[in-house]
Amino acid sequence: MNVHSDGEIKKRLFAAGVFLAIGLFLNIHTPTIEVSWVVGILLLTIYLFAFEIVSVDVAAISIMVLLGLTYLLGPLIGLPGPLVDPMHLFKGFASNAVVSIIAVMIIGAGLDKTGVMSNVASFILRIGGSTETRIIPVISSTVGVISSFMQNVGAAALFLPVVGRISARTGLPMSRLLMPMGFCAILGGTMTMVGSSPLILLNDLIKNSNQTLAPEQQMETFSLFSVTPIGLALVATGIIYFIIAGRFVLPLVKSKGESPDSTSHYFEELYGLAGEVYEVVVPVGSSLIGERIGDLEQMYNIPFILGIDDNEQLRLAPPSDIKITESSVLAVKGPEEQIDEFTARFGLEQRESLDRFSEPLNPTRAGIAEVVIHPRSHLIGKALSDVRMRRTYGLNVMTIYRDNEPIQGILRNLVLRSGDTMVVHTSWNDLAALSKDRDFAVVTDFPHEETRPQKVLPALICFGIALFMVLFTDIRLSVALLTGALGMVLTGVLDIEEAYKAVSWKTVFLLASLIPLGLAVETSGTAKWIADQVLFMLDGVPIWVLQGAIAVLATFFTLVMSNVGATVLLVPLAVNIAIGADANPAVFALTVAIATSNSFLIPTHQVNALIMGPGGYRVPDYMKAGGIMTILFLVVMMIMMNIVF
Repeated sequence: MNVHSDGEIKKRLFAAGVFLAIGLFLNIHTPTIEVSWVVGILLLTIYLFAFEIVSVDVAAISIMVLLGLTYLLGPLIGLPGPLVDPMHLFKGFASNAVVSIIAVMIIGAGLDKTGVMSNVASFILRIGGSTETRIIPVISSTVGVISSFMQNVGAAALFLPVVGRISARTGLPMSRLLMPMGFCAILGGTMTMVGSSPLILLNDLIKNSNQTLAPEQQMETFSLFSVTPIGLALVATGIIYFIIAGRFVLPLVKSKGESPDSTSHYFEELYGLAGEVYEVVVPVGSSLIGERIGDLEQMYNIPFILGIDDNEQLRLAPPSDIKITESSVLAVKGPEEQIDEFTARFGLEQRESLDRFSEPLNPTRAGIAEVVIHPRSHLIGKALSDVRMRRTYGLNVMTIYRDNEPIQGILRNLVLRSGDTMVVHTSWNDLAALSKDRDFAVVTDFPHEETRPQKVLPALICFGIALFMVLFTDIRLSVALLTGALGMVLTGVLDIEEAYKAVSWKTVFLLASLIPLGLAVETSGTAKWIADQVLFMLDGVPIWVLQGAIAVLATFFTLVMSNVGATVLLVPLAVNIAIGADANPAVFALTVAIATSNSFLIPTHQVNALIMGPGGYRVPDYMKAGGIMTILFLVVMMIMMNIVF
């Protein structure tokens, strides 16, 4: 066993000893045997999460099973009954939150399948460019605003495919983009009184408390935008935090498989296909107007022409007989000096970045591949010009590799032989169709994903219906979102197998398995005991310290139980404490409702659990980035609440 493993084991054993000592100390002071066992299980959960003894979903399932076993083991360990009623043990799998997550994942997959999310990604790239410090603010602020009017997990799930597209096009790892997006989705829920479940509940809880208060102590309810200044400050803090400190706190997790950079390097090294893809515009009066693409390739030393937009149709691998028209846009590939010579010779306008071709030429849609002429191919003995590779197959042949030598230049008259390897640029959809043709053998792995642009309208209608029901009706969130998800399947945007594959079952099991733990913390009296102990120790301190303690308590509870449960539990306590300290009870109640969004330390929040798999995050990654964010949240919230109220 190596030194690193020995050190890791020693660290885990030491931490286990510390957690055990804390548990034994707390056990002395707990009021009941139920609270003692729940505290012990709570400490075990935190230990498993923090030190990743097993994966977080396995840890969560283990805790759920352990709670279920107290039905049998309870009498043996002194419990009068199970910590969680067996009838409620698996309630999490049918909970509103978990079903909503499943539905919104399917809706997001449907929108992505039709290309809607790709268009959103293209728009964001046009605004934010391709650098981390410019993309993060655009994505994060957009998601923050959206999550202020819909459930934050829904906003995050819808933008997962968008971030994936942006990552593929820019080469930025998903791990550098998803956490800022996810954190700002959580923060965005504090911008309006309908942005998160605790804020939605708050006014009802205030009305309930008013029934027991004297007339002079009655609290006013909050309007829709009462919390907006606080929410805006929190979202801005999150964005600024990641812009300044993102390079230090965000993990660098490489995506599985080859990146576009490594693939380009492979073709450049083996075949000499150097250079980038550029977009050039043919201006009025250019000598290229009226020329055929095939003639250009024969007469001039020009780069590879990958595509043309002639104001009628955008074509990749354009046929050689296509004429260049006024204001045509060409996508060309080659070394920078060759591109400069080409544009200067014909007076073309070179764009700084891809615009018209940003979507069709992004690495998730098109790229370079190797295609071998099969020994029994009907194309053997035919010239490339006779086969018409571009028009028939959508292939732009860049090089032919024969007898261990690359053949480049004018290839249209080259006669194909058995075993020739054609290096082509094409769309992955065309390459997928080619892989079924017996004349060819495709030897390059490619990210083929069937798109259904013809289903854009049904997908948008299904999404619009779900969104309308969420915003303008009081129907249960899960029912509204499942309506949209079912619509995606019934209208053929997705088939049922694709819908199943769209769901991250690791996320589902993680969240559903933790719900019984929150139930045990609440019903056993553990949460109330912890709150009472903390507030007892703070008796007589200044009002702002009391308010801060309430915020810290809410932050802790929302990590180990539902934010709704934490709010219902703590709001009555906070109101009574405020009245006893001669403070504003409504502000203390609002402190609880906002602080339950301060959930960044471990992936127990729905949004954090959602992005954990796609981002390749580990629990220590959340503790590193989320620890600082948790402190910033508390500081900014306290400052803004005292300014606004």
